[in-house]
Amino acid sequence: MACYRIHRIRETMREQFRWQAHTGGTAVVKPKDYEVDGDVEAATPYALWSAMKADGRDLCPGDVLETVKEDGTHGELQIFKYIGFEPAKWWIAEPKTENKGKFEGFAPPAADTLDSQSS
Repeated sequence: MACYRIHRIRETMREQFRWQAHTGGTAVVKPKDYEVDGDVEAATPYALWSAMKADGRDLCPGDVLETVKEDGTHGELQIFKYIGFEPAKWWIAEPKTENKGKFEGFAPPAADTLDSQSS
């Protein structure tokens, strides 16, 4: 049996998720929008869904299941949508670059050009 970590979507994001257009492919989710709700063992995500429903702790659309390997490392993510489970991944911010205030393809005017314009 696999071990799944349940990430519940925060209430503030639940309504937004509900009204988003359905898109296919891998969903990108932000960790800040989720709260961990423990680990559960189940044969498949659908077996987990069924067991949680029987316990009165239903998974809601937008909740994420993360596989946890035996060594404790994190594995694949699956998001629960109205149509079932689909692959997901955590959103990772790109590192900030050192080019603050510089525009790509823009070069300031040469100093001699400025001198000739002021005469």
